[in-house]
Amino acid sequence: MVCASNQNRSMEAHAALRDHGFEVESFGVGQHVKLPGKSAKEPNVYPFGTPYEAMRQDLMEKDEKLYTKTGLLAMLERNASIKTAPERWQDCSHVDFDVVVTFEQRVFDRVVEDLQSRSTRALQPVLVVNLETKDNHSEAAAAAPLTLKLCEYLRAEEDWEDEIESIVQKFSEDTGKHLLYTVHFG
Repeated sequence: MVCASNQNRSMEAHAALRDHGFEVESFGVGQHVKLPGKSAKEPNVYPFGTPYEAMRQDLMEKDEKLYTKTGLLAMLERNASIKTAPERWQDCSHVDFDVVVTFEQRVFDRVVEDLQSRSTRALQPVLVVNLETKDNHSEAAAAAPLTLKLCEYLRAEEDWEDEIESIVQKFSEDTGKHLLYTVHFG
């Protein structure tokens, strides 16, 4: 699961898949972790690897009432219950995934570009799928069960590589969502 900052969309999907028995990891692709601040011009910026709990404590010290109201404190608490800190996709040394789901086309593009730049010997197929999702709490919550549905469709097929077009078509018909995807051999 990959989004920009490994906070909202990727973590909502991470939780849903984990809770249904999937082996899952999540990442962000940005230079830094950015969370909304008091204004659009004043985001809260943290390096990847900063523990979710440390971010939560920092926001509580800055303006607990505001960040409770916006849902950021609850989101960070959820994230801390899943893993310690946000991770950056480009810093991941073990890209041995069958499926990578992104939630924004620019994130999809970065993941594909990164996969193409890595030297590998295994030539294992990696499905990279984009499920376009606005970066807000309600859209992330709505995308998580859709991500789970897609992953269940993929898991049900013994050779998803041969069936990917029919899986994507069935997903689109069942959900009304259109997917951008590519299969990378790396």
